[in-house]
Amino acid sequence: MSERPTIRDVALAAGVGTATVDRVLNGRGKVREETMRKVAEAAHRVGYHASTLIDQRLDSALPEMTFGFVLHKGKQEFYQNFANEIQRAVTARHDIRGRAVVRFSASQSPQDFLTEIAEISGKVDAIASSAVNHQSITQEVQRLKETGVPTFALLNDFAQGIRENYLGLNNMQVGRSAAWMATTAAKQQGKLAVFVGGNRWHGHELRETGFRSFVRDSAPGFHVLDTLVNLETRQVTYEATLELIDRHRDLRGIYVAGGGMEGAIAALREAAEPNTVSLVVNELTADSRAALMDGYVTMVISTPLRQLCADMVEMMISAVKNGSSDVPGQHFLQPQIYLPEAFG
Repeated sequence: MSERPTIRDVALAAGVGTATVDRVLNGRGKVREETMRKVAEAAHRVGYHASTLIDQRLDSALPEMTFGFVLHKGKQEFYQNFANEIQRAVTARHDIRGRAVVRFSASQSPQDFLTEIAEISGKVDAIASSAVNHQSITQEVQRLKETGVPTFALLNDFAQGIRENYLGLNNMQVGRSAAWMATTAAKQQGKLAVFVGGNRWHGHELRETGFRSFVRDSAPGFHVLDTLVNLETRQVTYEATLELIDRHRDLRGIYVAGGGMEGAIAALREAAEPNTVSLVVNELTADSRAALMDGYVTMVISTPLRQLCADMVEMMISAVKNGSSDVPGQHFLQPQIYLPEAFG
């Protein structure tokens, strides 16, 4: 029978002295986190009997961090997926003892976002939110910054110049891509419609601007109708889309810049043949996937949530460890594009 691995075997495998392994095992003196990790990996590799104790020593030496997240539309599939990816990203970090607190605003009003932010602000080391752009939100972000709690804007930018960073898509570029697809897929020139959630969604305004600028510069044969506000709701989008189809026989394309795409899909299924009106939406869900396959959605522009959450947690850890940056930044991710052929 082979002999049981010893401290000496662990030390040799880790490339350290036996005294270092002893300090890790017994919690005596300070050992660098990197060295502790080497010892822990070596202990598992050689099958050392006290490897679980070394893991416990390593865990107890890691800094504790709690991250707060305030999203909205908690019942929607996209934001449920978002919350799951946040938890996954925090759990995947082995250099901290991390905890994610995810809350959902009851509505899109600034006050409801502020209520949730206030609930967690004294219990977290950093905050990220998909909040609307509003003066009261900006004031709260300033207050949080003064108390040492960095704030990150997710998907929709707010408190520019005060918040730590914006993470999401380049919304101007997203709008231009949507317009390119809507005009390219159209069988002939005609009218185009754009839905935005409301004036407080900075990201939606940028997408609308990008959409209009592309049509103006590259597809002048199309006419973009007055922008429609759908409050990111299914019912408003459904009713407005039916009206668009009824009033504009030359309607060639629709872009839903924010939420509410389910209403546009339902209206097209009811009142139009597949592939007659090009519909461009954001985020891949069960509804948008099915509509792609059935010819009622032409393109989906999707946020890479897993990458976004991993990058976000990395930035939050850095801000907690090193302090806020002197220059607020923007972190753009490359969108994922889905076409009907992807599911054919």
